[in-house]
Amino acid sequence: MPGTEVRAFRESDGKVPILEWLNWLEVREPKAYAKCLARIIQLAEAGFDMRRPHADTLRDGIHELRATTGNRHYRILYFFYGKNAVALSHGLTKEAEVPDAEIDLAIERKKLVKLNPDICTADLEL
Repeated sequence: MPGTEVRAFRESDGKVPILEWLNWLEVREPKAYAKCLARIIQLAEAGFDMRRPHADTLRDGIHELRATTGNRHYRILYFFYGKNAVALSHGLTKEAEVPDAEIDLAIERKKLVKLNPDICTADLEL
């Protein structure tokens, strides 16, 4: 199976939420940052075949990459679009379930990407 193209959601003002979150994580929690990067690389290699414990399906076509350090749980929400492409919506630290508001945000971003992927996604430069 060919690799999956991994891109990042880009807001209309040019900001890329997942990159901002990863930059913050790299400074504050380097071990978590490294684990999140490893999950992104796995996603690029495995695509639709990513499964628990490294990834899971939430709802409405939204998935999560899962990383843990100690008692802290990090999630990167993502969705597939096109034939073999995925967009990373944003990242978060969670204590229990992923909040509905976070999933809803990813759903809205998915709708925007499906309408215009060239404008609403950016290269993922890590």
